[in-house]
Amino acid sequence: MSDSNMPVYDQIGKGYDSTRKADPYLADRIALHLQIGRAAEYLDLACGTGNYTINLQEKHGGNWTGVDSSSRMITAAQEKSASIDWLVADCSSLPLTSNRFRGVICTLAIHHFVSLNLVFSEVSRTLNSGRFVILTATPEQMRHYWLCEYFPQALLDSIRQMPTLDAVSTALNQAGMDVLYTEPYDIQEDLQDFFLYSGKYKPAMYLDPNVRAGISTFALLANRAEVEQGCEQLLADIENGRIAQIQSAYAHNDGDYLFVVAGKV
Repeated sequence: MSDSNMPVYDQIGKGYDSTRKADPYLADRIALHLQIGRAAEYLDLACGTGNYTINLQEKHGGNWTGVDSSSRMITAAQEKSASIDWLVADCSSLPLTSNRFRGVICTLAIHHFVSLNLVFSEVSRTLNSGRFVILTATPEQMRHYWLCEYFPQALLDSIRQMPTLDAVSTALNQAGMDVLYTEPYDIQEDLQDFFLYSGKYKPAMYLDPNVRAGISTFALLANRAEVEQGCEQLLADIENGRIAQIQSAYAHNDGDYLFVVAGKV
């Protein structure tokens, strides 16, 4: 069980960077959608240990600020880069001046926000021009994860906390922003960032407790008995080849994750 009064990634932050890294392809897509200018100011909202923040600054430029509610995550980020402003703060009440940033990103984190309206209002307030780039997954996409076969309750709980695209769009509109476009993302076999469905093509990855420890669905939502039973069945299916049938049964064409690119009205 988790402590609801503790920031989410304070609970799972230990060892996080051993499995969570900035994937080069995803970082490049974020940079493309953000349209980074090398001398402009940018914000990484719910930045975690700063993997994508650092990658984007080093490879694409910009002056970056990273904000996260987890002091453990920010401490780890500070140890990796002194050229970025790291802040521990509630994303729904940012200690940042208005109209400061040319762009804002939020990767795989909007489902942790208690109120999208409050957070997106802060994004709109601090965004001067440019874009707000979100990487997330929709409930519809997650229902096609073959993980549902092995960890049904954990995935159901994870799906329930994931905002729909309509909810995201509505919250953006209420904050004075519009969705400019969306872009589906399909998991690639060489993916380097081990988030929830990153093992789509590498099912044995989920048998590693260190990998599961860096994924909030397993670390915070999953029942231990279900995880143990699911891993036993998954191992058996990998060994007998049934996993290929399961993967095929869950195949679809709507992407595994989604980039939502928004801008101020």
